[in-house]
Amino acid sequence: MKIKILLFGIIFLGLTSFSASDSDAPYVNIGKKSNIKYQSSEGEKLIAKSDCIGCHKIDKKLIGPSYLDIAKKYPLNEKSINYLASKIIKGGSGVWGAIPMAAHSTLKKEDAKLMAKYILSVK
Repeated sequence: MKIKILLFGIIFLGLTSFSASDSDAPYVNIGKKSNIKYQSSEGEKLIAKSDCIGCHKIDKKLIGPSYLDIAKKYPLNEKSINYLASKIIKGGSGVWGAIPMAAHSTLKKEDAKLMAKYILSVK
């Protein structure tokens, strides 16, 4: 019995040591059921570190609109990026409903622009 367990352990370690690892790559899976990968952006990383995920999801409306809905409404251009960056920093209400978005006044304008650019690129 001990020999079988030892043999199984050696085989298991041998098989796992030859598996490919993407942990050092700057790519992430976009879903549990998907094998599609994309390179994460600086804006996406900033969003992940902020409180945005409490109100927004990529493909579902929570408290605020989904990133896909935002990307459908606004074209990916400098005017939209600047507008959304301003909304992220100042907050606001009325565009997507009565519930206001909280202001993020400590956020740098360049970081807000990166976040807006990522949101508009999720089409």
